[in-house]
Amino acid sequence: MVCGGFACSKNCLCALNLLYTLVSLLLIGIAAWGIGFGLISSLRVVGVVIAVGIFLFLIALVGLIGAVKHHQVLLFFYMIILLLVFIVQFSVSCACLALNQEQQAQLLEVGWNNTASARNDIQRNLNCCGFRRLNPNDTCLASCVKSRHQCLPCAPIIGKYAGEVLQFVGGIGLFFSFTEILGVWLTYRYRNQKDPRANPSAFL
Repeated sequence: MVCGGFACSKNCLCALNLLYTLVSLLLIGIAAWGIGFGLISSLRVVGVVIAVGIFLFLIALVGLIGAVKHHQVLLFFYMIILLLVFIVQFSVSCACLALNQEQQAQLLEVGWNNTASARNDIQRNLNCCGFRRLNPNDTCLASCVKSRHQCLPCAPIIGKYAGEVLQFVGGIGLFFSFTEILGVWLTYRYRNQKDPRANPSAFL
């Protein structure tokens, strides 16, 4: 059977949703690994990662069931949700790739000021204190404080890797956004194909 046939569309859609399932489990596993090894103590960051993983898992589950059963309603909702996710993810990925150094620094400073637990994780893991300078009213968990060595500010250290991280995140997001639009196209095509084993008089 040619690749445009019913069976090929079904298999491609199932394979795509299995990929999404693996990615969702990987996200949840990374969050659990970060907590287990003490790399991440911010419940907000962990909660966001786990929520994204669960959301992706549920979408993949709906798509997988819809593809296996050729269920019109599930496939329709799957297609609409995947299209909305594509629009959001494509926009965020393009924004990550388009940020210049000044915008990156502003974004990092806003995140630094609004996430106390993540700030503590960064200071502890990168062995630095304060964003541009240490506020006397703030506590720093870096080892340089305990050893009474001079602590470097975190802004230059974070800024050194921020561009690479944003490029990586933007590239990965852009790649997955194209798999999502592929999923939308496959779902639309698959919904309008006739199951050769079905009753010819059944509703398509």
